Amino acid sequence: MEARIERVSGAVNTWIIGDDEGVIVIDPGESADAVFEVVGDREIDFVICTHGHKRHVAAAFEVASRDGAQVALHPADRLTWREAHNKTEPDIALEDEGRFEIADVTIEVMHARGHSSGSVCLFCEELGVLFSGDVLSERGPVPHEGYFTDFPRQLDAIGTNVLTLDPDIRILPGHGDEFTVATAERRFDSWVSAGPDGLLDGDDADKAE
Repeated sequence: MEARIERVSGAVNTWIIGDDEGVIVIDPGESADAVFEVVGDREIDFVICTHGHKRHVAAAFEVASRDGAQVALHPADRLTWREAHNKTEPDIALEDEGRFEIADVTIEVMHARGHSSGSVCLFCEELGVLFSGDVLSERGPVPHEGYFTDFPRQLDAIGTNVLTLDPDIRILPGHGDEFTVATAERRFDSWVSAGPDGLLDGDDADKAE
């Protein structure tokens, strides 16, 4: 069966990728019930977290435990992860160029540190999409709780992992609506020029994520 992508909207975007039989849940957010409503009776094979911030991972084990799925996180975000799950560790340590398969597609892991040390993007070439987590949204690099952890490195991650892709690739972010690599490329210089202070001074709905 052909894979498809579905979105669960909430405090963060949760993305469901799979077919009528099995799915992977990306960034489960805070509500397992909202995820289950979209997943239905399909098997949850993996829960992948693009980074360890609480609002993105709070429901990870509740979602995973329904079908005995494994939870994946980059090990560089283990400390952040413990703010939400201080007694339970992820099952899988994400690695750069690691791969997950679901339905008829493959998801490739791209380590993209900056927003956090363990932030990753997830690229699916067959569907022409990049799940960007909080590496960037349509408004630019995403801060956390009103500041940028490492703004230069986050810009570098965007340049290395995002702008090198085909311009038509759809970017599915952790917050806000989807956009394309071409859109990010057009706006990149303005993000660089604005710098962290300029971006934080704007009306940025992602400040506290």
